[in-house]
Amino acid sequence: IFFLASFLICVPLAFYYQETNLFLNEVGVSNAASKMTMGQMSETLFLFLMPLFFSRLGVKKMLLIGMGAWVIRYICFSYGDAGSNVGLLYAGIILHGICYDFFFVTGQIYTDQRAGEKIRSSAQGMITLATYGAGMLVGFWLAGLIADLHKTATGHDWATIWLIPAAVAAGILILFALLFKDPSKK
Repeated sequence: IFFLASFLICVPLAFYYQETNLFLNEVGVSNAASKMTMGQMSETLFLFLMPLFFSRLGVKKMLLIGMGAWVIRYICFSYGDAGSNVGLLYAGIILHGICYDFFFVTGQIYTDQRAGEKIRSSAQGMITLATYGAGMLVGFWLAGLIADLHKTATGHDWATIWLIPAAVAAGILILFALLFKDPSKK
């Protein structure tokens, strides 16, 4: 279940990597690329805070929070704009730290714990192939297809575009919540 969720969550992740800069520029955010660095700053902050959260929440809750942050991020993007709702755009960017660290870093820790010393490297390689290889490949293809399908005369229908990865992430979150059993909690 974890392996499949890791692959699938990279589909909505690819929307962020591929479409966010174009989106921010189209809606009129000045210096969009530099504003996106708030995501990396957030990622660094949460990386330092992870041990605190990890010991209190455990693997399943951390992974669910990461997936939930993706849903919230894309809803923020869907309803945000460069005017009075610019805070939603910044919130969506800043959520990158939770999205990334709570899912991928937690996932790497979980993989290390579950794999054992003999196959640890192979397990990490396999999860990396599933996420950054296959998952991102499918995600980038779908993100491009969906963005192309929602072109308008003046740009893109971003409100609709962002609701698609939000719905995908929500579906993955629900399935993961129902099906994933953390063996360390038994």
